[in-house]
Amino acid sequence: MLKIGLTGSIGMGKSAAAKLFAEAGVPVNDSDAVVHDLYAGEAAPLVDAAFPGTMKNGAVDRQELGRQLAQNPDGFKRLEQIVHPLVRKREIEFLQREKEAGAEMVVLDIPLLFETGAEQRVDAVVVVSADPQIQRKRVLARPNMTEEKFNMILSRQISDAEKRRRADYIVDSSHSIETARKQVANIIAELKKRIAEEEGPHA
Repeated sequence: MLKIGLTGSIGMGKSAAAKLFAEAGVPVNDSDAVVHDLYAGEAAPLVDAAFPGTMKNGAVDRQELGRQLAQNPDGFKRLEQIVHPLVRKREIEFLQREKEAGAEMVVLDIPLLFETGAEQRVDAVVVVSADPQIQRKRVLARPNMTEEKFNMILSRQISDAEKRRRADYIVDSSHSIETARKQVANIIAELKKRIAEEEGPHA
């Protein structure tokens, strides 16, 4: 089973690209959705122990957590040490399920793919990218997003240029969703070809 790592900096359209892969029939493990789920359940008490006052009604209050991290950016490391192993566990369960279901390829949507060395665990890396002005506009249009918060998030991510350099495939989301859909379809077709070549004539 071929594992595709999907990544991209904030506001580049990674979630939209993940949806396009799913639409094309490729199972996707969405890290953001997993984190959301963990914050509403098993991760909440662990996060609250490390960041007191962040748990409300049994779930992590993202606003409060964001406020504490903005005041003390060193907390990101602590948060990652709590969340990353739980996300990784869910990812392993997802891979197991899809392998048993006979999936030919899967997408692992990993926001900090290069930053956490996750490219070692996948067979191909797809980077979603866009024009910096488009990225900035998209991010600053989000609720509760400030210039300062945006710059803090960017400072924790490898630059877009470096991600593009290290990618096997690039989806440029600067244009229409149709254009992105075509790019995703081309990537899937190329990967299917690669699978067929690797399986060889004995398959």
